[in-house]
Amino acid sequence: MTTGMIDLRSDTVTRPTPGMLAAMSRADTGDDVYGEDPTVMALEERVADLLGHEAALFTVSGSLANILGVRALVRAGQELLCEERAHVVRAELGAHAAWHGVTTRTWRHPDGLIDLEALRSLMVPDAGPYLVSTAAIAVENTHNFAGGTVHPLADVAALRELVAGTGVRLHLDGARLWNAQVATGVPARDCAQHFDTVAVCLSKGLGAPVGSLLAGSADIVAEARVWRKRLGAGWRQAGVLAAAGLYALDHHIDRLGEDHAHARSIAATIADVDPSVVDPERVQTNIVLLRLGERAGHVVEQAGAEGVLAGIVAPGVVRLITHLDVSRDAAERAGTVLARAIKG
Repeated sequence: MTTGMIDLRSDTVTRPTPGMLAAMSRADTGDDVYGEDPTVMALEERVADLLGHEAALFTVSGSLANILGVRALVRAGQELLCEERAHVVRAELGAHAAWHGVTTRTWRHPDGLIDLEALRSLMVPDAGPYLVSTAAIAVENTHNFAGGTVHPLADVAALRELVAGTGVRLHLDGARLWNAQVATGVPARDCAQHFDTVAVCLSKGLGAPVGSLLAGSADIVAEARVWRKRLGAGWRQAGVLAAAGLYALDHHIDRLGEDHAHARSIAATIADVDPSVVDPERVQTNIVLLRLGERAGHVVEQAGAEGVLAGIVAPGVVRLITHLDVSRDAAERAGTVLARAIKG
């Protein structure tokens, strides 16, 4: 990073690479509200194909992609089921309720994963005229606030089987689905095909400056396009941003493995000082959770004073996220600084 700081607060803090900036400067553009931006259309077709869905819609953020995806599956007054730390219920400012009247109920899993037994007891597809009916289930892969955990494909397939014939539909918050693909070797399409709507992000691990996409059937995406405009999120010559996304898909997916290795390296350095804080074997992708209890604030402050930025995401829990702006040397330095702060 040009500032000399090592920013581990999120993988959204990356800056466009020189190659990405060059691609943006060459982008062929048009008015996307009129459906006339060729680079946006190319990105949407590319992502729809990668995910095995009929169509996709380019949106300004992952939250908007989730809002549109959930709205397509859940009517006002119906409920969405999700794990209790899922981004859709914890980090989108109640947007699903505020904009579309969606209620939520949650299950708890220590790793943020699908719990089929819990879902069997929670799911009420037709609750009648006096109770709330379940319309959809959301799954987050990888699961951010559980530490970047990956859902086993067998669990996803079992969830699809569970809802078969019930009318309950499935939404995938795949903001870091590319990380899951690289961590497991399972193509994103193999997971995405089990869901009715899928949101994927370009501005997290892939390093684009802006943008996510919602994929689904042609009808769902057409309706989502209307709602995107209705919510004030139509954009014009968005091809300059879509070009960054296309560049990221071409150049930044395979390199996610470097981020995963750097995350495990940081976790290992910290575990050498205090193994109660983190288990490196549980670091699956690019997210590390440090369970520090009352020390959390002090560690964040001390690390920040030495040029390493981290964030508290739950009481006593510090989150570190590696990304393409964190080199191997930077990861080693960050691990040393954090270990020293934890050791006190």
